[in-house]
Amino acid sequence: MARADLILNLVKAGTRGDQAQFQKIVEALAVDERAKKHTILADRLLAQLQIDNNGRYRAPAPASVRPPVGPLVTEVVPARCLEDMILPKEAEEIIRELVAEQHRADLLRSYALEPRNRVLLAGPPGNGKTALAEAIANVLNVSLMMVRYEAVIGSYLGETAQRISQVFEHARSRHCVLFFDEFDVVGKERGDLQETGEIKRVVSSLLLQIDALPSYVVVVTASNHPELLDRAVWRRFQVRLELPMPKQGQIEEWFKRFERRTGHTLGLSPRSLAQRLKGLSFAEVEDFGTEILRKVVLEQPDADIKNIVERHLRQWKNRFTLPKSGNPEASA
Repeated sequence: MARADLILNLVKAGTRGDQAQFQKIVEALAVDERAKKHTILADRLLAQLQIDNNGRYRAPAPASVRPPVGPLVTEVVPARCLEDMILPKEAEEIIRELVAEQHRADLLRSYALEPRNRVLLAGPPGNGKTALAEAIANVLNVSLMMVRYEAVIGSYLGETAQRISQVFEHARSRHCVLFFDEFDVVGKERGDLQETGEIKRVVSSLLLQIDALPSYVVVVTASNHPELLDRAVWRRFQVRLELPMPKQGQIEEWFKRFERRTGHTLGLSPRSLAQRLKGLSFAEVEDFGTEILRKVVLEQPDADIKNIVERHLRQWKNRFTLPKSGNPEASA
């Protein structure tokens, strides 16, 4: 049986003549039925949205742009756990609240409320934005859909906006986490005098799509340069979090968990390692740990882990002292 809250809201939208809300609820019903393996009913519900007042199917809008090369999104089965991530305390609390709202969406809807579903993550690269999107999908037990910019961005007028619309249309057909990495690529400030009119059309289309997104789709966006985002884009996100570079204590905690997870004692204390690797991103710390494991495997059964760690610390120290480029964008 279809969910009672959706049926009641469908009747309300119909009596008010709210076509946009009516479409959202029908799409939500289709997703709910598809989750129950009622695929035929789900397809029929969506097909009814394409019928006009005279009982005829609406003709699709004429295609004025080329089809994309490859799929617009990559669907990923999430494996990363929220419990394994080292987040700022406030960020972890907010994400857990959002997850709780999604899990108890039916209760919220019975009070005419919707769970939060729009998240903006900011911060320097390599500090968990993509990993957090994956962890949210994992704890919600839904797929992670990652937008492929090489397929979405087009060179013809209107091409990018149309493909973004296709991305959101695809996302609305299921429970999922829709992830935009490097969101400033499509969400740039429209007042930037160096940008063309095309980017303004893209941002306007993006805002309309975000507004129309049903709450059972969680959209997570990540940006290394949030200052470039359009101010209207900022307003669309109920959750805005910064994921900064890790502090020394967070790197120390990472190595404690690494030793517990792998069963290897690294020969140096986690505090000592954190002191010597201070300034690294979480991605770089993870790369360092993976390199250690790789050498341990290759040098077993006589692997000297402490020696391996010391050797790699020297190598990483030299890696940090590369001469700086005169190009300010080289380190971006």
